[in-house]
Amino acid sequence: MFKILSALFTIVCLHNVAEAADRIRLGFPDLAAQFIPLPLAEKKDFFKEQGLQGEFIRIRPAISSAALVSSEIDFDTVLGNGISAAIRGIPVKVVACYVPAAPLALIARPEIKSVHDLKGKAIGLNTYGGTLESTARLFVKHFGLDPDKDIKFLATGTVESRFAAMKQGLTAATLGSPPLDFLGKKLGFIVLARAHELFNLPASGLVASVRKIKEKPDEIKRVIKAGIKGSRYIRQNRDGTLPVMMEWLKIDKEIAGVTYESVWKAFSENGSLPENGLRVAIEEAKRVGKVDRDVSLSEVADLSILREAQKELGLSEK
Repeated sequence: MFKILSALFTIVCLHNVAEAADRIRLGFPDLAAQFIPLPLAEKKDFFKEQGLQGEFIRIRPAISSAALVSSEIDFDTVLGNGISAAIRGIPVKVVACYVPAAPLALIARPEIKSVHDLKGKAIGLNTYGGTLESTARLFVKHFGLDPDKDIKFLATGTVESRFAAMKQGLTAATLGSPPLDFLGKKLGFIVLARAHELFNLPASGLVASVRKIKEKPDEIKRVIKAGIKGSRYIRQNRDGTLPVMMEWLKIDKEIAGVTYESVWKAFSENGSLPENGLRVAIEEAKRVGKVDRDVSLSEVADLSILREAQKELGLSEK
């Protein structure tokens, strides 16, 4: 039981909840803006309204699906990871989506004026086969380039290393979530494009085990509701969101402000998972996992509880 727990990075608890609340453990990979709807839901008492207390566990994506199945965590928040796991036969499914399009920016050296200018050049990644590579491939495809022939991908590590590689001319571009776009501009780089303005690629939401879907649908529905309220709050209340961003992301007010302006449109109004984005995510997961068979939407997602939550909240499921 403790093997997976020993691999967990950090436990972050937010404590403004009633004593009788049901505690749920939610896994997240990093302090990034796309994962903020649920922490905000905790801070703004949307969890409390649903009789819940959220405990946020920082966990490596490589082990989060196993942690779900063993009940070490109740939910994961990385949708791409859940989709990949489901395709591999791990009994987990996506149940809601709060960020249907990844808020990733394509950041380039100043002499690169368009995505087409990246032809024959290298894009720096944190690692091969991850979200950054999938999004980079979608970027270049969107602008008519062939990611297998026209672009080189180099795994150069952390954002500091990726920016250093760009400064040295080893790579022409990289990708990053806000506030990395803002920090990149301060270093003299430019933003060529933003993923959520071009295509759907589900980034964050809720992934649950198949067992929990069968045994605790009401708990899942309450978490979904709290997350939807958190996501809607972000879209509708800038001033109320900024302090939570500052605390959760450990950034100052200036960076929180520019981060908010970069990402607020990426958050969902109703928790829906766009079918076209889900299909893109499935195809990317198949490519990375070298899977040739057809994969149905129902194999990786169960949105029946989400539809119930939307109905009870008076929201459209579109």
